[in-house]
Amino acid sequence: MSQNVSSHDASLLIVEDEPKIARLMADYLASHNFDTTIIDNGDKVIPWLTEHSPALVLLDVMLPGKDGLTLCREVRQQWPHLPIIMVTAKVEEVDRLLGLELGADDYICKPFSPREVVARVKAVLRRSHAAAEAAESPATARQAPVTLDEGGWLALANGQDLGLTAVEFQLLRVMMQSPGRIFSREQLMDHMYRDNRIVSERTVDSHIKKLRKKITEALPDQEIIRSVYGVGYKYQPEG
Repeated sequence: MSQNVSSHDASLLIVEDEPKIARLMADYLASHNFDTTIIDNGDKVIPWLTEHSPALVLLDVMLPGKDGLTLCREVRQQWPHLPIIMVTAKVEEVDRLLGLELGADDYICKPFSPREVVARVKAVLRRSHAAAEAAESPATARQAPVTLDEGGWLALANGQDLGLTAVEFQLLRVMMQSPGRIFSREQLMDHMYRDNRIVSERTVDSHIKKLRKKITEALPDQEIIRSVYGVGYKYQPEG
């Protein structure tokens, strides 16, 4: 494990076993005032996190020892609010990374530019900081059962950050823009995936299921997203 320390704006953990890629990310992030630590084996990550508190983790999917997908689950279970950006060379992994069950905050596909890494890190950290501030000021979200901070890509229920993935946030935003309107699965897929990739309707159902679970945990007495049998889904708060 190696470490690269610059100023103390934020501490980042880079989990990457390719030395050139790890060093490139670390050097570029350091030039933007981030402290960085590099770990090159998945088995070392959980022990390191028990002793340190980074602001964000950049986590490669393919690693010696524990793989990135397994680590993402374990990190999310133990540190639910720690931001995770997955790094992958497999575009087909993106759906899983953004979280049918993994719950990553964002992803970066190889090959990438260093500028993209910095931009995504800053965006995820902004969302994380906004969520923390919202949690300290719950009165800001009392006007509606669920409110959106589109600049920070946050969904709040009674001031609580729902912890949505990017895809879940997009789904909720689309439906909230037209309360009561029924969206077919095909229409929702069009909003979820702008690159015209081919996905099944079950993918939409899986994302909706996860989204509804998160909302129900925050608002157990309200049904916000409703199923319309044979048609699709709609956003319709009670009352």
